[in-house]
Amino acid sequence: MSTKKRAISILEPELGPVTFGLFMRIARTSLDLTQVEMARKLKISKSTLCDIEKGRQLVSPELAAKIAKKAGFPVIVAVKACLQDQLKKAKINLTVELTA
Repeated sequence: MSTKKRAISILEPELGPVTFGLFMRIARTSLDLTQVEMARKLKISKSTLCDIEKGRQLVSPELAAKIAKKAGFPVIVAVKACLQDQLKKAKINLTVELTA
């Protein structure tokens, strides 16, 4: 099992489905950064970061990948969570599966 799949298999039983907001919060806290510090690193506002973490703002797959790369986390996990969030918001009951 790859590290990327292991991360999801460990997170989901503990925290429920991985949303992009949860991914962001885990990435930020694992880097031991405040929201202000992480926002600076990503070149976004603190309020935007807060909205993303709380699920009030969705991001594009392109931005999800960029954020994952800058934070040093698996792009595939970030993009999958991002796309799954978009499907959920659209009330489309499908599951996203990605391969590199």
